[in-house]
Order: sequence, then structure tokens, then C-alpha cells
Amino acid sequence: MSRRQARERALQVLFQVDLGNGDPGEAFEKTDESLGELTKNEDFARRLVFGALENINFIDRVIAGISVDWNIKRMANVDKNIMRLALYEIFFCEDIPNNVSVNEAVELGKVFGGEESGRFINGILGRVLENPEGYRN
Repeated sequence: MSRRQARERALQVLFQVDLGNGDPGEAFEKTDESLGELTKNEDFARRLVFGALENINFIDRVIAGISVDWNIKRMANVDKNIMRLALYEIFFCEDIPNNVSVNEAVELGKVFGGEESGRFINGILGRVLENPEGYRN
């Protein structure tokens, strides 16, 4: 399984956890039961989910600070969770180039989100990339 597929799995799990306030481990199990187990990059998918959840308050503050005209609670859940995964990569995964994180997020938005998801996600993440260190305060 490629990293893109692992990101898809991470999104599916994070989405479940976000909607149902469930346990991420159980969400992985349920997703594996319905879609099949990850054969490669499972550790990467788990790293993304657990890392995003561990840093969700910080990540959500970044999203909310950029999207001042659009309340984070009103955002499409899929878009919000795609951005959470990408922002986790940008701020906490030094081994992943920022442009890769953004490109992958935009592609996930095109596949799983609405008609405007890719542009919306790209706009938010692009603002972060203008000055990532400025958001760490």
C-alpha cells in the first residue's frame, strides 16, 4: 500500500473518530474489517491518526485562525480532517516535504470532498506554508 493509500486510510479513521468520538484503535479495526487490512505503511497511517489527535487543539487553532470567515465547526468534516492530517505532517513530520503534504491533501479533497474542497484545502494550507513558524506561537 502506498503512502497515498495510507493517508486515505488515516482520513477514514480520523473521520470516524471525529464523528463518533470513538477510539482510534477500534476505528482502525472497523475500517480494516470493511476495506481489508493495510499490508504496507500501516505504521504511517497510525502515526498520522494518533499524531493528529495528540495535537488536535493546536492544529484546530491554526485552521480557525486562518479561516476567520468560516467557523471550523461549520466546515465539512472531511475537509477539516484532511487539513488536520496535512497540518500534522507539516508541523510534526520533518521527513515529509511540505509541498508533498499539501499536494496529497488536495488530492484527498478532490476524491473524498466536495466540488470546492481541493481549492479550499489548498488555500488554507497555502497560507500556513507562507510562514509555518508564525503559527507555532
